[in-house]
Amino acid sequence: MSLEASPAQNATILLVDDDPNLVLLVKDYLEMQGYRVLTAAHGNEGLAILQQQTPDLIICDVMMPQMDGYSFVSAVRQQTHLSWLPVLFLSAKGQTHDRIKGLQTGGDVYLVKPFEPDELLAQIQALLKQTARLRETQGLQPPAVPTPPPGVELTPTETRILWYVARGMSNREIAAELHVSQRTVESHVSNMLGKTGCHNRTELARWAIDYHYV
Repeated sequence: MSLEASPAQNATILLVDDDPNLVLLVKDYLEMQGYRVLTAAHGNEGLAILQQQTPDLIICDVMMPQMDGYSFVSAVRQQTHLSWLPVLFLSAKGQTHDRIKGLQTGGDVYLVKPFEPDELLAQIQALLKQTARLRETQGLQPPAVPTPPPGVELTPTETRILWYVARGMSNREIAAELHVSQRTVESHVSNMLGKTGCHNRTELARWAIDYHYV
């Protein structure tokens, strides 16, 4: 039995999960309920999508390749223009300590697989209504997506590296985090210096802050 329709059902949801069967089922179900669903197979892909679009809610698996759900949500929570987003964890890890870690990491709800579709829908509706109430009572609006000045176009990878640069991480640390070579990171940083007109990493970090990349 389907739940009563909610006015929030034209909202956009980002679904981050590496199980293509689950993604297909959840996406189809939510779209039938009136939601728009964006999908990503892992955290890095999810972050790239978030640099282009800001959804109303995130549904995220925990165990994924390249970047797991905990790391992904931590990264989301540390970005000012995304930190307000409600997050619902979906995970096969159902032990108490797993739930606690998910909530401490920044999740608002932790739902264990397998789950009932109606329960997922109810949690989504509750999170969207809660977020809407908070924005109304506190006068909050979702911050704008980063908008670089005309003529500056950063790739998703450059945008990701820029975020780490602005957080004060070294090229070696960024390379380890992204599982790429240090030379690759250095190349991207050099490209961004040329694109932005900055002369060093300090100026580049300030540029990222000024244009709301962090």
